[in-house]
Amino acid sequence: MVVVAIIGILAAIALPSYRQYIVRAARTAAQTELLELASMQEKIFLNSNGYAFSVSGAYNGNAAGGLGRASGASKDGKYTLTLVDGAGAPMTATAPTFVLLATPTAGGTQVGDGTISVSENGRRLCNPSCGPGGAASW
Repeated sequence: MVVVAIIGILAAIALPSYRQYIVRAARTAAQTELLELASMQEKIFLNSNGYAFSVSGAYNGNAAGGLGRASGASKDGKYTLTLVDGAGAPMTATAPTFVLLATPTAGGTQVGDGTISVSENGRRLCNPSCGPGGAASW
């Protein structure tokens, strides 16, 4: 009986820590994807003096195309990736700024994790928070 109680206590301590680890790992993967997409946006800007206005869609190296994703989901499917202009409106072909957003997918392990973003000026935010506190940079 004592052994069962000890195993129960250890499981009660270990399981929340494991869940937090899974959330942090998926967040790090999403941050990496955002940086890759932001890098592609800058390459497109250098080639055509404009940013791509869609995450999904064919990548053709200029502002008329997308960023080459088949869908607007992250590779692991835990985040939805979207692209807006600096004011938060949907991207247009003439937008001088961009913000890439990774929003947790409804019903997934990341729910409540916060929206992760990166903009053309390098600003990286996690809002409301990727951990304790308010909006924070990552």
